[in-house]
Amino acid sequence: MESPQPGSRGAEALKHVVPGSSIAVKYHPLFGPHDDLILLELDEKLLPDVLHERVVLRGQPDEDAVLCTQSKTYAMKFVGTSNSVLLIPPANHSEFCENPQNNDSNKEEEKVVAPVIKVVSGNIELVEAAPRLDKLKSFLLEKTYNFDEYDMENLEDNQESTIGLYSWNDLVDNIQASDEELRSGLQALSAVEINGYWRLVDGSYMDMILGMLLKNSVINDWSLNALNEDEVVSTLVSDGFPGVLARHCLRTYGTKVNEGMPGCAWKLDEKRVCIHFAREILKGGKRKLESFLDEWRQKVPDGMQPTVDLVEGEVLIERVGVETWVRAFSVASLPSTPAERFAILFRERTKWEWKDLQPYVRDLKIPGLSSEGLLLKYTRRTQPSPDAEPIFSAR
Repeated sequence: MESPQPGSRGAEALKHVVPGSSIAVKYHPLFGPHDDLILLELDEKLLPDVLHERVVLRGQPDEDAVLCTQSKTYAMKFVGTSNSVLLIPPANHSEFCENPQNNDSNKEEEKVVAPVIKVVSGNIELVEAAPRLDKLKSFLLEKTYNFDEYDMENLEDNQESTIGLYSWNDLVDNIQASDEELRSGLQALSAVEINGYWRLVDGSYMDMILGMLLKNSVINDWSLNALNEDEVVSTLVSDGFPGVLARHCLRTYGTKVNEGMPGCAWKLDEKRVCIHFAREILKGGKRKLESFLDEWRQKVPDGMQPTVDLVEGEVLIERVGVETWVRAFSVASLPSTPAERFAILFRERTKWEWKDLQPYVRDLKIPGLSSEGLLLKYTRRTQPSPDAEPIFSAR
């Protein structure tokens, strides 16, 4: 091992210290709390992202900051230590350079001394966390896009008209999630970018667009399993709908069936279309199950079979005496944090059968905690008999 040079100072001196030996330390002239210097403990897999500056800290002043890579979010926790950790700056770091007049480095017999700039009481630890997307929906609901929306061609020139609207950069600055998680959140909410701003389209307006698409499919003899995108968009534009919303309708209610091939065809997704019409029916309040099913069958396109299992996580079915009622209760309206989610669920019902509860908790993804672990933490399970369905109540 290379021997330390006489009088070597700074972190470089530690590189030459043999295990089991010692080195002299002293207070650096700039020794102090240096609150702007914090140690960060990293998993080796995160090193490339940090070293190549592919990470970012996100959070507002009133929020606990998170560290985001391109695809994941990490909570930042300060972990104290009972040992004294001494921070020694590099000798050539200009910010912490000692005054040469005080070094007296001409003496060859001078000991190797490492100057301590700070005593560290702990470090930041990263823990993978779920993205905090609840604020995303509340932002986008501030100003939904509806059929009364005025022409936005000159939106950038009208600052008042942008109040309540959020661009991608606005969302990145306010939402604690990685870029990939934010894009997934926008997709899950069926958001669409219009004139540089991400918007939720009013449900009634989407109902108008989908209804017109279905009417045109009958008039023009289109197959709902092979809708030509150009033809559909051209027809809807001629009916007075913006082209961007015509394409958004296809993305929201359909899936591409010829990915990567010339031209673009879409197939309407039975579940998404059926859920849309179920929501529209239940906007007016709860309905008797038989009445709901009759109207639902009439509204969905021919060839689609609306069944109760399609609306799991969208409706609650309740038995009152001899009658069965159905009402809207969408998992999309619930918070993404487990504690808040379970609190609302148990306010809604004090006891849940697993077949009813499962649709409302299966989307909860907490790194390091399985679905069984979530249930164990937030619920109490009872089973009257080995053959009976388990019942879940609040813990």
